[in-house]
Amino acid sequence: MRGGSIVFLLLRLIATSVVAFLLFVILFIVLKGSPALSIKFLTSEWNLRNISDAGVYPAIVGTLFVTVLTAIFSIPLGVAAAIFLNEYAKSNITVRLIRMAIRNLAGVPSVIYGLFGLAAFVYFLGFRESVISASLTLAVMTLPWVITSSEEALKGVPDGFRHASYALGATKWQTIKSAVLPYAFPGVITGSVIGLARAMGETAPILFTGAFFFLGRLPTSPFSPFMSLPFHTFILSTQYGSSYVPSTIAKIYAAATATVLIFLVFIMITAATIIRLRFRKRRW
Repeated sequence: MRGGSIVFLLLRLIATSVVAFLLFVILFIVLKGSPALSIKFLTSEWNLRNISDAGVYPAIVGTLFVTVLTAIFSIPLGVAAAIFLNEYAKSNITVRLIRMAIRNLAGVPSVIYGLFGLAAFVYFLGFRESVISASLTLAVMTLPWVITSSEEALKGVPDGFRHASYALGATKWQTIKSAVLPYAFPGVITGSVIGLARAMGETAPILFTGAFFFLGRLPTSPFSPFMSLPFHTFILSTQYGSSYVPSTIAKIYAAATATVLIFLVFIMITAATIIRLRFRKRRW
């Protein structure tokens, strides 16, 4: 009993330390960028010569545009793949190899996905540097997360639900649609949001496929180039500095841009949590 208490206290200490460190990092970024944060910063376009008069509105629009398209491309396909693997596919070596490949793809560095997107979508399909090239690249990167989490959520639904549905004369698809998916939905949402949150903050894939540091216009179609918050943060914090703008000032605006990105991710996760809790009321 005493040994169990020590392990519990140790785990609590580790969890508390991790949360405290995360809060410290977020607080440091917010405080670092707070001098630059304002309504004008959120609603204005970027100014190359005078960043004190600049804003990240085009980068916010571009980030949201890419994230929405990434969700459209990845979530339906990922959930469909999970349904096939869990509900239709037989347990054999081919299916096990497919599952292994999906889990391995979740660990591939994002820069590799960026190079794939550059070759496949920018050059081969001719989409050039654009929103759709970046979205498709991020969708490919997000798919393993969506498939794995959705399949685990489907496995968590008791088989008794399926058997009861079959006993009432429902078909396979009717059973999945009415007796399985509604109860697996909270898990599907969780995995999808984790994947999209990762995609929203990625720099390497969009670096190759369509993100620009400065554009004089908003993206008007999926085939337009775009500005993005993570790429904007990367340039400001590592490569931006001139006789017009000292690098120290640029880093303050990089922290402010990162704060906006953190806030957008927080809003997305909060909205997903609310949706998940509402659907969880339907659980058995």
